[in-house]
Amino acid sequence: MSRSERLLTLLQVLRRYRQPVRGQTLADELGISIRTLYRDIASLQAQGADIEGEPGLGYVLRPGYMLPPLMFSRDEIEALVLGSRFVAQRTDDQLAHAARDALAKITAVLPQDLRQALQDTAMIVGPSIIGKNAAPTQQPVPLADLREAIRLERVLRISYQDGSGMQTLREIWPFALSFFEGARVLMAWCCLRQSFRHFRTDRILQCDMLESRSPKRRAALLKQWRLENAIPERLF
Repeated sequence: MSRSERLLTLLQVLRRYRQPVRGQTLADELGISIRTLYRDIASLQAQGADIEGEPGLGYVLRPGYMLPPLMFSRDEIEALVLGSRFVAQRTDDQLAHAARDALAKITAVLPQDLRQALQDTAMIVGPSIIGKNAAPTQQPVPLADLREAIRLERVLRISYQDGSGMQTLREIWPFALSFFEGARVLMAWCCLRQSFRHFRTDRILQCDMLESRSPKRRAALLKQWRLENAIPERLF
């Protein structure tokens, strides 16, 4: 591992800890000596990283530090490109625009050889399947409104039409939005059914965000949903 890669890895490790972590713990995780760790901490501090602490007390990286233009691996570059292209093609216009802007910002600070690798990557997102499973072309309620309700943890009152055409009025506690090949699905606790329900967004005919917040936090709902559905955390 080169020194620049080691410094980047050290930053990533520090980001995982919210409380001060002992220098020896960091050194062991990186596979380096404690003296090398102290030198690397000093180097990052000199580059502007807001790392607080000292030997014997531990270290913590304060929020808000922007990564300098260090190295990305080829795999990381391909993951970034593929992810941004997926978002640009399969989500809503607002997120698509944000994905393109984010990739442009990353490209601007990459070294020339990695910038070329990003432009030459062969990672592509295939077109949506044409037919009955194709992604919906009409979206009665903007996805941005649903994402905002999830972010603010607000209760939604929706008019929903099921597959048979029957309409119901429901109050739900939304906690996640999933993007599939054939559908976009809002995941929520349904007060009418008193259980978790999955709502196709193209069947949400109307949506009002209420002033009240969800009685349960979004993270708690997601955790409970995972447990009930035996979904490993790494898959969602």
